[in-house]
Amino acid sequence: MTDPSSLFQRLTAKLPLSPKILLLAVLLLTGINMSVYTIPAESEGVVLRFGKYIDKVPSGLHGKLPFGIDEVIEVPTQRQQKLEFGFATPGYTNPDQIGSDPALEKSMVTGDLNAALVEWIVQYRITDPEKYLFDVRDPGITLRDLSEAVMREVVGDRTVDEIITIGRQEIEDSVLARTRKLAQRYQLGVTINQVQLKNVNPPVPVQSSFNEVNRAQQDRENVINIANGEYNKAVPRARGEADQKIRAAEGYRFKRINEAQGDAYAFTQVLEQYLKAPDVTRARIYLETLGDVLPQARQQIIVDDTVQQIMPMLPLTNKMLEAAP
Repeated sequence: MTDPSSLFQRLTAKLPLSPKILLLAVLLLTGINMSVYTIPAESEGVVLRFGKYIDKVPSGLHGKLPFGIDEVIEVPTQRQQKLEFGFATPGYTNPDQIGSDPALEKSMVTGDLNAALVEWIVQYRITDPEKYLFDVRDPGITLRDLSEAVMREVVGDRTVDEIITIGRQEIEDSVLARTRKLAQRYQLGVTINQVQLKNVNPPVPVQSSFNEVNRAQQDRENVINIANGEYNKAVPRARGEADQKIRAAEGYRFKRINEAQGDAYAFTQVLEQYLKAPDVTRARIYLETLGDVLPQARQQIIVDDTVQQIMPMLPLTNKMLEAAP
């Protein structure tokens, strides 16, 4: 291999002084231009010197040794990246975002030996650029294979009904936990943030049957909800009416008890007065009774020989007095 300094001496030896100075200036400017570089805001730079890792630099303006001595690799450590399985979003920038055969990726066998088409997304972020670049060969492909293996394992432990209907959240949580654990074991230098099931469908030939089953289940849930609604309306109303009747009965009971106690107390008071003066009390009771009864009597006249002194007070006509015995 030719020494750069000897090559430079041979080139400048054949040129006059001014071209030598010009060439030196060009080399100097080229070296300065190659010594300055910028790392974007969402990335970090990994500096290699003769292919060996020496440093990691943050975003911003930095300098390095020119002419291929130092090499800088930009790693998007602050960018949220994702892997798509079973489908592909147009306009992606991450080369590892989609697989080589999405149709094969999403075809899986469930625990009850049924087929299902599972599409999902894995969101991750590079947290250790050194490990991501140098500890594992093709870390993006490795992460894809790892995520697909975990998803197939989890789906293979569940029935097709669980995968399509009620078990989605549990599957996401289980796949997320296992993928994180394996990523740490393999030292991929990434952090798995989220696993999200996008579409879970039965195979195309049986989709109509599954749709009928889902509609029947939805109708069943709807009928149950309606029945629960009627129950929640009828039961509180019946309880309220029952409570109202109980309170009314208790009020009537207290009323009758109080009235009976009042009557008993009044009778006791009258009895005490009667024991003190029987004749006066008897006459007062008789007169009070007549005061209550006579206003309701129309053409009836009651004459008692023992109370002749009140007869002039009765509104009797002369004809009635003559007809009286």
